[in-house]
Amino acid sequence: MTWRATILTLYPDMFPGPLGHSLAGRALENGTWTIDARNIRDHAADKHRTVDDTPAGGGPGMVLRADVVAAAIDAVTDTRPIIALTPRGAPLTQGRVRDLAAGDGVIFVCGRFEGFDERLFARRAIEELAIGDYILSGGEMAAMVVIDACVRLLPGVMGAVSSGIEESFESGLLEHPHYTRPALWEGLEIPEVLRSGDHAKIAAWRLAQSEMDTRSRRPDLWERHVDARVEPPSGAQQQKKEE
Repeated sequence: MTWRATILTLYPDMFPGPLGHSLAGRALENGTWTIDARNIRDHAADKHRTVDDTPAGGGPGMVLRADVVAAAIDAVTDTRPIIALTPRGAPLTQGRVRDLAAGDGVIFVCGRFEGFDERLFARRAIEELAIGDYILSGGEMAAMVVIDACVRLLPGVMGAVSSGIEESFESGLLEHPHYTRPALWEGLEIPEVLRSGDHAKIAAWRLAQSEMDTRSRRPDLWERHVDARVEPPSGAQQQKKEE
């Protein structure tokens, strides 16, 4: 199955951009995934191909028109999820990335200016996602982030399955530190346990490092990890009630 990314944008020439290189680029060449960037302006009704207008009630900037963007969305006639990259969207998580990568693909709607006419979200089933608490010039770069995160999880894209399993966020923890040759560099040695050949000790060391880094660098993740570890599964909760 080929994973398909359709991007509705005012700047289709921005794609594939960085997605045409490295892992994503090779997977694109191999047909593991496809990308189709479409110009929202093609769905404007007037001779000037107008896609925006001034904000109702006044204020700076311009707002993307609901009728034009909706026409662009409606022209993509399939059931893939539709995602708009907006600052108010739900934070993108590795879990959501896994869900999206397991499907047929995504239709991305990239905003510009002051954003979209709110009525668009009332009349179309659009999921809003945010890649962070900051503002970009448009949704294109954010869409690239989501696409890259999904594509690398597609079968065969990463060389080893374990490469994805041990990464940050997959287990709710940050990934452990990595080392490679030379064994001694500027007075610093690779930790002895990693050179021991004892796989059980190495696994224990890596888990301890992941926990320590998560606790110190991302206390929010650590708190969620601890809560998830302590909370019994729903079946256990039900059994406890029955007892």
